[in-house]
Amino acid sequence: MQALLEHFITQSVMYSLIAVALVAFLESLALVGLILPGTVMMAGLGALIGSGEVNFWQAWLAGIVGCLLGDWISFWLGWRFKKPLHRWSFMKKNKALLDKTEHALHQHSMFTILVGRFVGPTRPIVPMVAGMLDLPVTKFVVPNIIGCVFWPPFYFLPGILAGAAIDIPADMQSGQFKWLLLATAMLLWLAVWLCWRLWRSSKAGVDRLTRYLPRQRLIWLSPLMLGIAVVALVALIRHPLMPVYGEILLKVVSR
Repeated sequence: MQALLEHFITQSVMYSLIAVALVAFLESLALVGLILPGTVMMAGLGALIGSGEVNFWQAWLAGIVGCLLGDWISFWLGWRFKKPLHRWSFMKKNKALLDKTEHALHQHSMFTILVGRFVGPTRPIVPMVAGMLDLPVTKFVVPNIIGCVFWPPFYFLPGILAGAAIDIPADMQSGQFKWLLLATAMLLWLAVWLCWRLWRSSKAGVDRLTRYLPRQRLIWLSPLMLGIAVVALVALIRHPLMPVYGEILLKVVSR
């Protein structure tokens, strides 16, 4: 499917923007986003942006349009079909997630709508649940627009970084730099995830990973991994090929 998508979007600029908007729309659409590998697709689109085959700013705008359409249709579906949705077997199977989302919207609606846009399992759920709860449009519109503006480049970023790295000339012996870039990205992701687990451990209940990552272990593991990630980042920044890589990234966003 990924190869088919890449073939489709490289045919013309219009096709590429339609593909970006469609992926963002489906990733945001109520319940559909739970089964769609949208994160992988967005990363693949980001790689094409980084390699110069898709314009960054046009893709960003198309992503915003797709996000807004998906979220507002989801909001309307929740408002219009709130009673049938509560009786739907799929919703009953995911009742725990639904209850947590409802509780969060009751407590902090703006924060939940904004942060929920960046969290995979809640992204296609929050707008629909907001509609089911008859949340006033005035409380939904501002955080929704902010989230839809910043979400596309955030999810494009891994692919953009990878696509730009591919364009570093092979005769510059870039293999070491590319491995360092990959390792740094993975270490930073792992460090942020562990810090998030540490913060969440004081608020959330027990889950399957708590057995392997109890709070006592996270207290020392999180800062250790963060320190290692920072060291790798410094090494990446000081690498001789970093200026070349920076110029390629600058070209991506200045086209």
